Order: sequence, then C-alpha cells, then structure tokens
Amino acid sequence: MFPLSKMLASFVKIGTLNVVDAEGKTHVFGGVKPGPTANMQLTDPSLYLKLFFNPELHAGEAYMDGRMTFSGTGPDTGLRAFLTLFSVNRLSLSNQPVQAVLRRVSRGLKRFQQANPIGKAQQNVAHHYDLGNAFYELFLDKELFYSCAYFRDESETLEAAQRNKCRLIAAKLNLKPGMNVLDIGSGWGGLARYLAQVADVNVTGVTLSKEQYALAVERTKAAGLEGRVKFALQDYRQLTTKFDRIVSVGMFEHVGVGHYNEFFAKVNDLLTDDGVMLLHSIGKMSPPGTASPWLRKYIFPGAYSPALSEVFPATENNSLWVTDLEFLRVHYATTLRHWYERFETNRAKIAGMYDERFCRMWEFYLISAEMMFRTGSQEVFHMQLAKKRDAAPITRDYAVDVQREYERIERERGIGWG
Repeated sequence: MFPLSKMLASFVKIGTLNVVDAEGKTHVFGGVKPGPTANMQLTDPSLYLKLFFNPELHAGEAYMDGRMTFSGTGPDTGLRAFLTLFSVNRLSLSNQPVQAVLRRVSRGLKRFQQANPIGKAQQNVAHHYDLGNAFYELFLDKELFYSCAYFRDESETLEAAQRNKCRLIAAKLNLKPGMNVLDIGSGWGGLARYLAQVADVNVTGVTLSKEQYALAVERTKAAGLEGRVKFALQDYRQLTTKFDRIVSVGMFEHVGVGHYNEFFAKVNDLLTDDGVMLLHSIGKMSPPGTASPWLRKYIFPGAYSPALSEVFPATENNSLWVTDLEFLRVHYATTLRHWYERFETNRAKIAGMYDERFCRMWEFYLISAEMMFRTGSQEVFHMQLAKKRDAAPITRDYAVDVQREYERIERERGIGWG
C-alpha cells in the first residue's frame, strides 16, 4: 500500500485508522493518543498514490465512486468517524513535505480559483443553488435558510434556531419603520420577509439563483408582502440605489479574496451616510489559505471562507468602520448536524431525484463541513459596518432589548415557522 501507508503512519496521531487494502490486507495506523476509530476499505490500488499526493481531493472522489467505503454501525461510525479522525489530525497532514508544497502552489493560484466577475459569479451560484427547490426542501427548515442557525439551547428545533438568527440579525441592524433595506444574496427570501414583518421596513433582495428567485417571489406574494418586499435576479454590483441598511447572509463566502475591495467599495457606495450593514459570513481562526480542492470542484466553485486578516484591509481601504464583531463558534456544526439528519431521513427520495453518487457526495459534504466547525478552524462572524462611528448604538445592550421586543411582536403578529 506504499506510499499511502507511509503518509498515514505520520498522519494519524489521534485515534486509530484501520485500513483494508485492495488485496484484503489490514493495516492499523495511529493509537498514539485516544480518539475516534475509523474502519476504511479500499478497492482501487491506484488510490495508494492518489491519496498520498492529494488526499483532500481524492478521498471525496473515492467515496463518491464507492472505491473507498467505511464500516461500522451507529451514528458516529462509518464515514462520520473517518471525517472526524481526518479533522482532528489535519495539522499533522499539513506539516507533511508533499502537502506543504501543494498548499503553497494552491495559495499562489487562489485568486484564479476564486475569480467571480459578473457572469461567472452567476454560473458558480447556479452550480449549487439551482439544484432544485424540491431538493432543498427535504433537509432545510421550512423557510429554507441555507446558513448558520443560532441555537440559544441545543434542544431547540432547526426552525426555532433559524428564527433566532433572523431576530439577532434584525436587532443588530437597528431598524426603524420605513427604512429601505438591501439583502445581498437573499436566497429564498425568508430573512427579507421576516425583517418586513417585525420591523415594518421595505426590503429589496438580490440573488443570482433563478430557482431561489422564483420561490422567493412566490412565497412573498403568498404572505401578502409583495408591497414591501421585492426581489431581483441581479448582481449586487449592478445596483445604484442608496439603502439605509444592508444585510448579507452566507453570500460573502462566494465573493473571493480578489473581489473584497470591490465588495466593500460597493457597500460604501450603496449605504446612506448614516447607514449600517450586517455581514454574516463563514470565516476561520487560522491564517489565510485556500478552499478544499474537493469542495471547490464539486460543491462550491469559486468559494472561499476567509481569515479575518484578509477582510479587514478591504474594510479599511474603503473607509468603513467595523462597529461590532461577534463570533458564532459552534452554531454551524449543530446546524449541519440537523441538515445531515434530515438528509438521511429523505435519502431514498433524494436518490430517486438524482442518484447514489449524488447522495454520497452530499453526505461527504455535510459531514466534512460539520467537522470544519466542530473540530476544525472555521467559525461564523457577524461584522457590523458603517460609514460613521456613531451610526449604530455604542453599546450592545440595544441588541438584547430589541430581540426581546421582536419576540413579543412575533407572538403578537403570529410570525413564525415550525
């Protein structure tokens, strides 16, 4: 199984990996420190070399194709055990000479990998978000929020946690009745509708997904909000109207480092002088890097979750005050676990809509993404931005008080889902 066996011997420091190779021979790696135990079977000997040179790409591909399988019973075995083990040992992998060279090369190409000019950005969005609304309805909450929820209690339902997230964002926007709000990357429109309902504001949402746009318009009309909430199938860079508030949830990950200055310059241009923006995005606590080659190829082309050291220069260059910054550290791991469990409940339906390879691809994506937040370096940040230092209140007390008020309004007006 050389040279893969050599790499695995130095890779697995925490937990144990049992590998049955293509010839039926068993190899055991690790056991130095206690941790998860994963049982892997390889049926293709060409994986010995492929996994040695590029494990992040070829492990996912091999699982999708059934050339790499995992055994075990129970919720924390099989693929989940392997991806947990992979995550907790990730630093020893990055320190290996071959992987270090590949990472340097990849970092040198990151601006090309993350190129998202107008037109190409829509193609990248369509690859993932236009898979069909019926698919997303099988594992997301009822309002189809495809971003980190906010769990005040781990026992909360996904629907309740997503409503918590909307309430938190709305409070940080410091909304006043009649304000004009822009939602960049508005998805299926759930946040836009919530803001209009609880705060009596007017919301314009822009998205590049045709599927999301169509359902957002349909649901907004059904809710009787088409007078105050509207959507456009449009790139945010094409907008010219000024807004009192701007919000963007789960879209910044698709901007790309090379476009950060362009993004924040447009935010500055679109905000009124006393305007406020709330940016909700995935980031990481580690230095700048690159997106996983497998994730970039199969799930999110052109996407990247930044280090904050890559974001701040762009806000500074565009004369924006960072008036508040908060980190949601484990909430996305819990969100992804909910999505995975709902996906598995509806797996037979999804296989009928697509195929088995598609299901295995999404299983690999959902669990590996969860591990990025549970044991890896990723987190979600809320960055509040303004042109003026005093555009938002100078203490955080208001956000707590407003959330309580919005909760009262939700009960009074019957706003909620699930």
